[in-house]
Amino acid sequence: MALEGNLVVLRQERKEDQALFVELRNDLQTQGWNVALPPSYTEEMYLKRFDAMEFSYERETARFSVEEKSTGTLAGYITYSNLDPRIGATIGIAIAKPFWGTGVAYDAQEVLLRFLFLELGLRVVHLWSHSGNPRALALAEKSGFSITGRIREGMYKNGKLLDTVVMSLLREAYFALHPEFEDLLPDPAVS
Repeated sequence: MALEGNLVVLRQERKEDQALFVELRNDLQTQGWNVALPPSYTEEMYLKRFDAMEFSYERETARFSVEEKSTGTLAGYITYSNLDPRIGATIGIAIAKPFWGTGVAYDAQEVLLRFLFLELGLRVVHLWSHSGNPRALALAEKSGFSITGRIREGMYKNGKLLDTVVMSLLREAYFALHPEFEDLLPDPAVS
């Protein structure tokens, strides 16, 4: 299933996408959150994970390849994980540097949020980043996320102690920013 935005298509990942995914995962600039330092991922590791994927109707996690729509060029990936049906999920994104500042990351994030709120009916979407990643924090804020948690000096990166930052976007805030969509789910606070 492909999800389409203005600038991107989020599509099923392919075997040939794995080389770029490894590159993005191992680059500390494109990897906004990495709890497994130092980066030492290999294409063989990614291919093993890709080959081991099995069909399931219950998807707690998904990774979409982000393809730039006008050229069909692979730009990166976007994920959701820790899916708690009808409650929440956590998202993450990694975009190749040539696409920074082009609107691709924002469009990909918006397409995934639309899917999570409109199709999966989630109440809240979270993301994790750190205080040394202003691009990621600004991207999240542009989509309506706000900081809901901070772990002071929670990580060490590039020779600096940085805060771990948790951001969240509530369903009500998403629909307030997107009046073009109607929230058809009842408010759980109103019985």
